[in-house]
Amino acid sequence: NNLVRPYFRMKKKKRERVRGLKQQKASTEQIEEEVAKLLKLKAQLGPDESKQKFVLKTPKGTRDYSPRQMAVREKVFDVIIRCFKRHGAEVIDTPVFELKETLTGKYGEDSKLIYDLKDQGGELLSLRYDLTVPFARYLAMNKLTNIKRYHIAKVYRRDNPAMTRGRYREFYQCDFDIAGQFDPMIPDAECLKIMCEILSSLQIGDFLVKVNDRRILDGMFAICGVPDDKFRTICSSVDKLEQGWEEVKNEMVGEKGLAPEVADRIGDYVQQHGGVSLVEQLLQDPKLSQSKQALEGLGDLKLLFEYLNLFGIADKISFDLSLARGLDYYTGVIYEAVLLQTPTQAGEEPLGVGSIAAGGRYDGLVGMFDPKGRKVPCVGLSIGVERIFSIVEQRLEALEEKVRTTETQVLVASAQKKLLEERLKLVSELWDAGIKAELLYKKNPKLLNQLQYCEEAGIPLVAIIGEQELKEGVIKLRSVVDVRREDLVEEIRRRTSQPLCIC
Repeated sequence: NNLVRPYFRMKKKKRERVRGLKQQKASTEQIEEEVAKLLKLKAQLGPDESKQKFVLKTPKGTRDYSPRQMAVREKVFDVIIRCFKRHGAEVIDTPVFELKETLTGKYGEDSKLIYDLKDQGGELLSLRYDLTVPFARYLAMNKLTNIKRYHIAKVYRRDNPAMTRGRYREFYQCDFDIAGQFDPMIPDAECLKIMCEILSSLQIGDFLVKVNDRRILDGMFAICGVPDDKFRTICSSVDKLEQGWEEVKNEMVGEKGLAPEVADRIGDYVQQHGGVSLVEQLLQDPKLSQSKQALEGLGDLKLLFEYLNLFGIADKISFDLSLARGLDYYTGVIYEAVLLQTPTQAGEEPLGVGSIAAGGRYDGLVGMFDPKGRKVPCVGLSIGVERIFSIVEQRLEALEEKVRTTETQVLVASAQKKLLEERLKLVSELWDAGIKAELLYKKNPKLLNQLQYCEEAGIPLVAIIGEQELKEGVIKLRSVVDVRREDLVEEIRRRTSQPLCIC
């Protein structure tokens, strides 16, 4: 680049020389000679780098959101936040990047998906991968032992994006967590209740919440003969069971060096799912009952199902031994909600179309940040809003449903010319009174254009000023609403019927 710059400067001088000769009305031969030199220099240099085409696009795994998409997003967030607040949560925020050492070693095999930042003045930083580890750091740093909090913010993962399925490299997480020492399974049951409330309120379709316990998994691995140092890596393989048992077994044996007979013993367990009856059955299992860890986990799950029955959501919950949740920090109950497709034919099994919420108990994470290793038990959930946005958007497109992108209540319009001042005064009065109002930015807009704008933007009311209205000190308030043809007669009658007055 340093070698090329002098040539570009020379080209600029040649161009200016040609321009100067033209202004001086020099001879045609002289101008043509200079133009020839300029063209020769251009050929030597090749295309001007500054004029090369620049591709306008968002980075891989990211997207822009249109006003229509943002309107959908705000409605979804509103449902989620109202539920979090209904359950007594406070809100916090943390930096979008953390010290690299804060995030290192917390995510198992997923650690490779963390975005590291360049050294900016002595600190090695990474973009946050989730909101849970920053929350644990926040608790330890502020010496908090008891809080119920929610946090909605963007997180970043160097994942292979699948944008049609709501998987991005930059995306929102909506987290709710309860930190503190409480009696077993009461906060855990409330987290599952919150998850069910939100997913039901969003009306995105039938869903199922799978539950398991890390202690049951660890106990099962131990009695099946998995070496201690392979627990976490085998855990992440089990988490992929939806791809099929044979594929999971091949990964365990071929890639992770597990003995085939050990993998088969694991397969006998992880392919089981059911309700509280399966919990009771496994409590009597001669092999699994030899594990103290597994018995603790099964005991807590039995208690959890009692509370879920009282909350009226047990029918939405399935005890699924294949649920493993690949993250290293989980220590107890884990859960994941999946959306179910409606069976196309009677008797067909509903098909899962992806995880839409997840969470679990992580009692040791805060202790990792505390100098004295003091633990703060925690349990929480995260709503997969990007997946939910994708589902809601697809549904709205299929229904061709109109989405309002503003909250404007009234448009201030004029019926004649030269009424801009009156419109400005009236719209100002409305703003000062807290009314959401607009006007068109034209001195003399046509009334038809103003009404058309109302219709396109979905503004329900129009306040019309005219000369006669000004004389009488009144404003015409008109309704601009779409009425279905079959409802038109009823609507006209409703709006024009007057109650009979007998004086």
